[in-house]
Amino acid sequence: MDTTNTEQQMEQKPAVAPQLAINDLAAVVQIIDIVSRRGAFEGSELTAVGALRSKFAEFVQASTPKPPAAEAASGTKEANIAQFPVSSN
Repeated sequence: MDTTNTEQQMEQKPAVAPQLAINDLAAVVQIIDIVSRRGAFEGSELTAVGALRSKFAEFVQASTPKPPAAEAASGTKEANIAQFPVSSN
């Protein structure tokens, strides 16, 4: 095998940055729940694992788009605008 040919092929491939999606974080939350139920963590580790799980779960919940049905139930577009906090600077 010619190593120069292999090196040239590797150089030609564009570098792809690692991707992380909300679904990946949701999967991490589910994995933590599963291994916790199976007793994979010791008692002294549960606080740190639980705190990390909470951070992931809150981020997933905040980053997940709300279903359109919830917007339709609110009635008007003005009601939707009022949901965003306004700074008083």
